[in-house]
Amino acid sequence: MSATHQETVEVDLGGRRVTVPKGGLFDRYRMDTDLDEVARDSRVSGVDFFRRLPKTRVDSPIGSTLTPNFYYRMSSARLTMLARSRAIRARLPRELAPLEVVPGVGLASVIFFRYEVCDIDFYTEAAVGVAVRPARHGRLGAVDLAAALKNDHLDTYVLSLPVNTDIAQVRGHDGYGFPKWVTELDVDIDTRRAAARVVGDSGETDVAFSAPTPAQTRYPSGERVSTLTSYTSIAGAWHSTLSQTNVLSAGSAVLPRGVDLRLGKGRMTDDLRSLEPIRTIRLDVITEGQLALHMPVPYSVPSAA
Repeated sequence: MSATHQETVEVDLGGRRVTVPKGGLFDRYRMDTDLDEVARDSRVSGVDFFRRLPKTRVDSPIGSTLTPNFYYRMSSARLTMLARSRAIRARLPRELAPLEVVPGVGLASVIFFRYEVCDIDFYTEAAVGVAVRPARHGRLGAVDLAAALKNDHLDTYVLSLPVNTDIAQVRGHDGYGFPKWVTELDVDIDTRRAAARVVGDSGETDVAFSAPTPAQTRYPSGERVSTLTSYTSIAGAWHSTLSQTNVLSAGSAVLPRGVDLRLGKGRMTDDLRSLEPIRTIRLDVITEGQLALHMPVPYSVPSAA
């Protein structure tokens, strides 16, 4: 995917200087985006979801900022895999535990995102993560799993989160505590096919992905809203980050056919291999969605044994 040249300006994020598109949403609004203007963007189906989510100003490691961060048009492709619990546990902080499907088997995922219209402008992202039990869970993992599936809410711990813009990296790493770095990262998702490529530090392919897009179902705004809680440690203290996805068009395939996931050389590949995935059990593709990403809040996590 070739990028067209665009003028940029420098902005300050908690003492870090980053470049953003000149005249873009962040340059003009600094997170306080005019929803009426966004509503006039032909790529955006509507902004009613965001009108019901007022922003608040908070102090953070990236300075004073407004939260949530709004993503007005996004798409994503997620591969969910079975993986050995012992391998997952080896990559988790001791305070967290894998969410198990059956004893000894947990869930890992590889996800690719394309954020078309966003408060911090266009960018792409990829992730390797694992499903974990809620940090304050009971004794029965099966109960946690059933509750997660019923309520369309999962808890996760992320191992890799590369992005392709400086502002996304600084906000994600310094502000949220996520393992983010900047690299070349292409993501293309439409109703026919989902494809992505992440470049490693050596310039070779880290991870490449391609699959037919499952048949899509349209949803009225607000009818299907899924949530995800991610746990991170910031300055030695545990935090939780909530994201809410307003699904507008999506489809899934169980035991999907035609999936091509190629591993190469890089941090994503290393992280995924370390989880010892067994098989891919599901492909979820959102061709149109919206997202509200809240700033992290302190969270009480049980002490490590």
